[in-house]
Amino acid sequence: MREFALQTRAGKIAGLRNGREGAPRVLALHGWLDNAASFVPLAPYLDDVDLVAIDLPGHGRSAHLDAGADYSFAYALHSVLDAADALGWDRFALLGHSMGAGIGSLVAAGCPQRIERGVFIEALGALAEVPERTVERMREAVAATRALPGKKLRVFPDLAPAIQARMKANALSEPVARLLVERGTVAVEGGYVWSSDPRLTLPTMTRMTEPQIRNLVAGIECPAKAIFADPAQPYLPDPLRRERVALMPRGELAVLSGGHHLHMEQPQDVAAAIGDFFLR
Repeated sequence: MREFALQTRAGKIAGLRNGREGAPRVLALHGWLDNAASFVPLAPYLDDVDLVAIDLPGHGRSAHLDAGADYSFAYALHSVLDAADALGWDRFALLGHSMGAGIGSLVAAGCPQRIERGVFIEALGALAEVPERTVERMREAVAATRALPGKKLRVFPDLAPAIQARMKANALSEPVARLLVERGTVAVEGGYVWSSDPRLTLPTMTRMTEPQIRNLVAGIECPAKAIFADPAQPYLPDPLRRERVALMPRGELAVLSGGHHLHMEQPQDVAAAIGDFFLR
């Protein structure tokens, strides 16, 4: 995949593209604190589509949002559409992992006229919150936001400890962690720091309730395929994720043995689960 950059109203959006212009268009959205390299292992198995993997704002090599801006799902939705506009894409398919699958869910539901198909890996909809935690969550977010400016970035003397940190945090193999770290760090005096915006680690001030998420998922009108790992993640237990998939009018489900980053660790299996979905 080759490097590219787009200029949008939110600033620079960087990414990787497989050079298959003219083939069916697929915009790939990575997970939280990951980057476009998340789709490098899968790309060779998707060479029959025009695969464009972007670094979402604040991630990888894309610009951080302006001071005071909020990394909300609503903002991310418009960032995705802005990237598609900059590519000259009116209609396209989505491929999302984790947070990227959640954002893709919102794009598919909120702008159905532009989305042809969607593959959502390890997430569907958003993370839910009960109404009774509204004030508590807001207070946590406000306190964390006000305290953030005083925090300093950890400096790694070289990439090895950063790779080890990602391996430990996400149960990743060394080659997979290296892909994400090499794109997700920047050189500074004394070593390397994460290139992602520290504001991405702040608690979300408000979240949807489960009924709201179910209404959103039911509004995904395009053909959609959800691919989940077994065992399920704690934030989306198996019964709940199956219930959400069943809400999609044209939804399909595939469950594969593996971990959260199965699209990187087991790209051939995930590609087989996708099959010809983007070509139908």
